[in-house]
Amino acid sequence: MSNAAVDPSYTCPVGAHNAAYDIHGTIDAHNGTSKEVTITAVQATLTLAAVKGEWLQKVGEKYVAANATYSPTSVAAGARTTLTVTIPSACTGRVKGAPVASGDYAVSFDLTTSVGTFKTASKNRHQITTG
Repeated sequence: MSNAAVDPSYTCPVGAHNAAYDIHGTIDAHNGTSKEVTITAVQATLTLAAVKGEWLQKVGEKYVAANATYSPTSVAAGARTTLTVTIPSACTGRVKGAPVASGDYAVSFDLTTSVGTFKTASKNRHQITTG
């Protein structure tokens, strides 16, 4: 598992409160074994790495999305593929007239497979801006 990436940004609508949206990620996978590898679960962890302006969370706080969806669910023997991951998230926008703020999240992935657990981190951060 390598070369993970996520959507670079999302602008939360003004006045939104806990509004659902999806973060999309990709992970390059290579199966160097002689047997198919099945992926049984993907968990994404978003860790607040930096903020600008007033933000509801503190740097270092984590959000764990244990219910991320992904495709494909297996990698054939000797094959390379790119996994697509959808991470459910939510945001709260600013009150109209309030200053714009943003939070930058480092994203890591834990993949549970038929041959063990693998961890990889996104090469970029996901930024939420309070439009």
